[in-house]
Amino acid sequence: MATGTTTVDFGTGNVDASATVSSPTITGSSLVEAWVLPATTASNTVDNHLVEDIEVIAHSVSNGVGFSIYCKCNTLKAHGVYNIGWAWA
Repeated sequence: MATGTTTVDFGTGNVDASATVSSPTITGSSLVEAWVLPATTASNTVDNHLVEDIEVIAHSVSNGVGFSIYCKCNTLKAHGVYNIGWAWA
């Protein structure tokens, strides 16, 4: 199992954002999970992380390489950088 954090950047108001996570010990059969991690960034407060309606999906596991994270703001109001937590087993 591995855990970590990354960020996604919605820019000035994009609907979606993504990140690639490097994890060389991951296997193709690993289960991945990701979520909004409420912690202040240069452009967003903890409260912004809590109230924005952001869906987070971890996907596309690549054996020995890593995986991708896709985020979509359902209210179309996300802006700037948000923290994302992740784990795989």
